[in-house]
Amino acid sequence: MAENIELKKISDVIWEIPKTGNMNVPTRIFASEKLLEKMKLDRTLEQGRNVACLPGIYKHAIILPDGHEGYGFPIGGVAALDYEKGGISPGGIGYDINCGMRLLRTNLKKEDIYPRIKELLESLFQHVPAGLGSSNIRVTKDVLLGVLNKGAKWAVENGYGNEDDLEFCEENGSMSTADASAVSEKAKSRGLKQLATLGSGNHFLEVQYVDKIFDKEVAKVFGIKEEGQVTLMIHCGSRGLGHQVCSDYLREMERRLPEIVAKIPDKELIYAPSGHELCEKYLKAMSAAANFAWCNRHIIGHQCRLAFSNIFSDVKLETVYDVAHNIAKIEEHKIDGEVKKVFMHRKGGTRAFGPGGKEIPEKYRDVGQPIIIPGSMGTASYVLVGTKEGMEISFGSTAHGAGRTMSRHQALKQYRGEKLKRELEERKIFVRSASWKGIAEEAPGAYKDIEEVVDVSHKANIGKKVVRLKPIGVIKG
Repeated sequence: MAENIELKKISDVIWEIPKTGNMNVPTRIFASEKLLEKMKLDRTLEQGRNVACLPGIYKHAIILPDGHEGYGFPIGGVAALDYEKGGISPGGIGYDINCGMRLLRTNLKKEDIYPRIKELLESLFQHVPAGLGSSNIRVTKDVLLGVLNKGAKWAVENGYGNEDDLEFCEENGSMSTADASAVSEKAKSRGLKQLATLGSGNHFLEVQYVDKIFDKEVAKVFGIKEEGQVTLMIHCGSRGLGHQVCSDYLREMERRLPEIVAKIPDKELIYAPSGHELCEKYLKAMSAAANFAWCNRHIIGHQCRLAFSNIFSDVKLETVYDVAHNIAKIEEHKIDGEVKKVFMHRKGGTRAFGPGGKEIPEKYRDVGQPIIIPGSMGTASYVLVGTKEGMEISFGSTAHGAGRTMSRHQALKQYRGEKLKRELEERKIFVRSASWKGIAEEAPGAYKDIEEVVDVSHKANIGKKVVRLKPIGVIKG
C-alpha cells in the first residue's frame, strides 16, 4: 500500500516522510524496520502523510510504534494543531473517546493469587459487567449529567473510590471543558446502562504480577517495590456514548463544512476550524465523553476493590495512574523556542510527559509521568516513564499498546476461543469471558509484538522502561 511513499531514515527507530505536495510539515514515524514493514501493508503511512496536510499543524505529524490503519488518522497518530489557526478533527481522537488504562498496585504476591485465581476472576466478573451486560449501578438522566460534567469527581462525591484515585489520574479524571448539553440525547441514552461496565472488543481487566523491574528508583516512586507484586490493569473507555458523540459530530461537520471536505486529502480527516461554533461544541461533547470514561474506570476500580476483598482479607488496591489513549486537549508545548497553545490530538497514543510537568502528580514530578502500555491477551504489559526528550520530539507522547495486525473478522476465521483458553491455561494464564468470540477476536496472534513496540519507545527515548508485568488472569467481554 505504501510503495510510492518516500521514507528518510533518521535513526534505527525514527523515519520521516519528507514534506511534499500539500503537506504542511513532514511526518515522523517511530518504528523498527520490522514494525515499519507491517505499517506498509495497510494505509498507515498514507494516513500519516494526510494528517500532515491539516492546517496549523506544528513540527510534524507523528506515527507511533504501534501505528496501524484507522479512521482518518492512523491509530497511533499524534498531531498538534494551532489553537487559533488549526482546529479539532474527530478522526484524530477516534470513536472510543478516552479509551484508556488504569493500573492499581496491591499488597499481594503472585503466590497468594494462583491458588484462588478462578475464584477471584468469578468475583471480578460479577462486580464488573463485561460484554453486552448492563450496569450494576442505577443511572438516571440527572446522574448521567453529573457524570458527564464532573467525570471521576462525581464518583468520589458519591462514594466510589477516593481522592488518591483522582490525584493519580490524568486531568484528575475531569476535563473542565466538558458540557453535557453538547451531547445528543441519543448518545446519552446509550450511556444510561453502560456506566461501570467493561464492554467488549479489546477491553479487559487483567490480574498481573511484576515480572521484571528495569528502573528500581522510578518503580519505587510509582509504589512498585518488588518482583512478584500483584497489580490490576483496567482497559475501557466511554462505551456507546463516546461512539455516538464521534458519529454525531463527524456527520454534522461533513454536512455543514463541505468546503473543508473538498480541500482535505481524505474526508475522514474532516475538522472543525478554531473559533467555529462546531469546534467549541465538539470540544465540550468530546470532553464530556472523556469524563464518562474516567468515571467509568474509576467506578470499575472501586468495584474491583470489592471483588478482591471478597476473596482476600486486608487487601489494598491503590491507583498507580490512569491515562487516556484517545483524546484531544488544549495543551502548551515549546515549539522552536516559543510556547504555543495547541489542540493536542492523541489517537491510540499515551501522554508521556517528562519530569517537571505541572500536569503530573507531585509525587511523580521529579521522575516523570507513568505510562501504561498493555500487551495483547497472554503477553506482557509495561509501565514506562516520560522523558524530557520525548517532550521535544513527540509532544510528550508514546505508544498505547501492541497494535493490531489482523482485523477481528480475520481473527475469528483463524482462532477458536475454546482452544485459546485451554492453551493459555497451560501457561498458567486464566481467562473468564462473556463469550468465546470475545477471546478469539483478541488472540495474541492478532497483535504486534509488544516487546518490539516498547523497545522502539525506549530506544527513541519517548518512554523509558520501568517495569514489565505478566498476566495471571484476564476478564474479557
